[in-house]
Amino acid sequence: MAAPSPRTAVLHRMVMPDHICPYGQKSLWLLRRKGYAVQDHHLKTREETDAFKALHGVDTTPQTFIGGVRIGGWDDLRRFFGQKVPGEGATSYTPVLVVFAVAALIALAIDWLSMRAITAMVLPDFIATAMCLLAMLKLQDVERFSTMFLNYDLLARRWIPYGYIYPFAELSAGVLMLAGALTWLSAPVALFIGGVGAVSVFKAVWIDKRELKCACVGGSSNVPLGFVSLTENLMMVAMAVWMLAGR
Repeated sequence: MAAPSPRTAVLHRMVMPDHICPYGQKSLWLLRRKGYAVQDHHLKTREETDAFKALHGVDTTPQTFIGGVRIGGWDDLRRFFGQKVPGEGATSYTPVLVVFAVAALIALAIDWLSMRAITAMVLPDFIATAMCLLAMLKLQDVERFSTMFLNYDLLARRWIPYGYIYPFAELSAGVLMLAGALTWLSAPVALFIGGVGAVSVFKAVWIDKRELKCACVGGSSNVPLGFVSLTENLMMVAMAVWMLAGR
């Protein structure tokens, strides 16, 4: 008995000398992965691309057709196959959870390298590493971070420069805590910025009932302000108290 012929899809994508559409490449890969034989049509010039879009009344390429029906672009194709596609501007905790996961792995590596075992030091190492990583994300665009920070931080709203100082203070405290150096400086800094941050988040979310985005992973994130943001600040406070108590 002959094997059934594969299902066929028609894909139109830009393949130009100076530009190969990455979404077209992804669409081709996904279709083949789903078992489709793909008629891969290349749009080789800007004029050819514009003519195709005008003919089909679409604004973008690539475009996929299955069974003579237009499925649409990359996101539409993912939806067609039942994959979850975040909506425009959708909020997500993923960025900050990734930071925490990476910080935990780094802390475990530090603990293993220094002790050849996993000890109680892994927790403070995790907090200090997370502070450094979060500060790095903020420092990628301090201007955008400071603007978003103004939406909820009580001190930044009273004194604008604090929004610019904060990521540098967080990074400095995190590095010093990892090194176990200048505790007299790092612990009070972490206690201060963590304390102000915790009060600010609690007031904005649970007292004022405001729905805001957190600036914790930089000014371009869609992380909701709430429990994770509060946890970040409370971790800094806990780390500072632990260090001031003599480790």
